[in-house]
Amino acid sequence: MRSFMTVLNAVSLFSSIGIAEYYLKDIGINVVLANEIDSKRSKAHLDIYPSTEIISGDITDKDIRKDIILKADKLNVELLIATPPCQGVSLAGLNKKSEDYLKDARNFLILEAIKIFEELLPSYFLIENVPRFKKMLFPVDGEYIDLEELLIKKFGSSYNIKVEELNSANFSVPQSRARIVYRIWKKGLKWDIDNSKKIVTLEEAIGDLPSLESGEDSGLKNHFARLHPENHILAMKHTPTGKSAFDNLEYYPKKKTGEKIKGYNNTYKRMNWDRPAPTVTMRNEIISSQENVHPGRELPDGTWSDARVLSLRELLIVSSLPAEMEIPKSLSERQFRTLVGEGIPPLMMKSILEGVVV
Repeated sequence: MRSFMTVLNAVSLFSSIGIAEYYLKDIGINVVLANEIDSKRSKAHLDIYPSTEIISGDITDKDIRKDIILKADKLNVELLIATPPCQGVSLAGLNKKSEDYLKDARNFLILEAIKIFEELLPSYFLIENVPRFKKMLFPVDGEYIDLEELLIKKFGSSYNIKVEELNSANFSVPQSRARIVYRIWKKGLKWDIDNSKKIVTLEEAIGDLPSLESGEDSGLKNHFARLHPENHILAMKHTPTGKSAFDNLEYYPKKKTGEKIKGYNNTYKRMNWDRPAPTVTMRNEIISSQENVHPGRELPDGTWSDARVLSLRELLIVSSLPAEMEIPKSLSERQFRTLVGEGIPPLMMKSILEGVVV
C-alpha cells in the first residue's frame, strides 16, 4: 500500500460541498481542484476546504471543462473523482430512444467527466453512483451501451477496469448505503479494497446520546431535535423500534378528518438499534419520509421515546462525519441535511481510496 506520506493530487467533479472528500487528506490524497455547478454549494465547499480551488460552473460548458483540464494538468493531478447527479437513472433501459431522454444533457454528465479523463489520463479514475446507474445506457457511435462497456472500449488496453456494488456498512459506516463503484487505474499499478471491516450498529454509534423529544436541545453540539407536527409525534410515540406507524391499530398516520393516510410501510418508521441506519435520504428531516425516525426506547407507560428524526449530531455520526462538525454558515440545517443525504459517506470514500499505489 502507498505510504500516506506521499501526496497524491486529485480533482473532484460534481463535488457539491465536498462531503465525500472529508478524510482524504488523512491518507495522503490532496484534492487540489473541485468543480461544482451550484454557486451556493461552491461557496460552502470553499468554507470547508479553503485551500482547494473551486471552479464554479457547468461542466458541459467547454470553457469550464478547458479550465478544469488546464489547471489539473498544472497541478500534476493523478486521481480524478466523479460523482455525477443521476436524474436520468430511472430511465435506464426504458424508452432510451425518446427525444426527451436524448435532449436531457443531465442524463449524460458522466460523459463530460470522461472527456476530462481522456485529456488528463491520470493514474486513477473513480466513478461512483447509485446502483441503478450500472443499468444506464449511453449513446455512443450510433449504439447504446452501458458505462462499463464504454470504459472498456475506450480505455481497456491501458487501464484496469473494475465495477462492483459496495455497501457503506462494510466500511464501518453505521449506515447501510449501496453504491456502484467504477475503478479505473493504469496497468502496472495496484488498487485494492478491503470491504470486510466491522459492522457498526446504531446502538454502538448513537446509543449513548441523551434522549430527545421534538423541539428539545441537549446542550451537546449539534444534538437538538427538530420540531414535528403533533399528529406525527403522537403516532410515533405509539410505534415500537423497527416498526412503522402504519402497523398501529389506533395511532396510525391520520388526516385532520381522522381518515387513515395512504402510504408505505417504510415511512413513519423507526430504525433498529441492532443494525446500521438505513440509507440516509435527502428528506431525512421529516418523519413521513423513508425510515427516518429514531429507534426510541420503551417507556414505563408503554409509549416510546424519541418520536423524532435523527438530530444533526446523530445524522453526522451515521454519515461518518465528525459529530461536532462546523456546518457552513451559508447553509441552513435543512440544506445541509439534504446534501448529506445525496451521496457517499466520507469514510467509505476514504476506504475505497486507501489502496491506491503510486
